[in-house]
Amino acid sequence: MKTTIELPDGLFAAAKAMAARQRTTLKAMMEQALRREIAYGEKAPADAPFELNTYGFPVLKKRKAASVTSRKVYQIMDKEGL
Repeated sequence: MKTTIELPDGLFAAAKAMAARQRTTLKAMMEQALRREIAYGEKAPADAPFELNTYGFPVLKKRKAASVTSRKVYQIMDKEGL
């Protein structure tokens, strides 16, 4: 299906530049972005590691586990001899 969309000049330029950096086409990049947007818009499975925040962005779910701090990481590194 072919269609025409209007984009602000700055957004179009940024999208073209990103497509060039990724060595892909603007069409392929827009398809990927639309597929990702549609996937995030659908209800995620209960066991998904992320949830959508109030702005619609995916964020990792909070777990009922101990927090990982730099101190704990350094303790593990010392224990493992790293």
